[in-house]
Amino acid sequence: MTLSSSSPALRVFIYISRAEAISYLLLLGIAMPLKYGMGMPLMVKYTGWAHGVLFVAYVVQLLYVAYLLKWDVLRIILGFIASLLPFGPFLFERSISKD
Repeated sequence: MTLSSSSPALRVFIYISRAEAISYLLLLGIAMPLKYGMGMPLMVKYTGWAHGVLFVAYVVQLLYVAYLLKWDVLRIILGFIASLLPFGPFLFERSISKD
C-alpha cells in the first residue's frame, strides 16, 4: 500500500509520526542542551509536554491503524520501538510505505 493510496487513518498516523519524531529531536537537540547548558528549564517543560502528547497520540494511532490494516504483532512492536528512537518514526514510515 503506497502512501498516496493509503487509508485516511494511515495518513493521520504518518502525520502524527512525523510530528512526534520532530518533537523528540527538538527535545533532545535543542531543549535539553538549553536546560543543562544555559539554565533554561522552560524549554524542556513545553517541548517535553508537546512531545508527551504526541507520543500518546502516536501509540493510540499506531494501535488503531494496526487494527484496521491487520498488522502482525511484530510490526506493532517495531512501530512502538521506533517511537523510542530519535529517527525511528521516519524509518518506520519508510518501511510501511514499501508495503
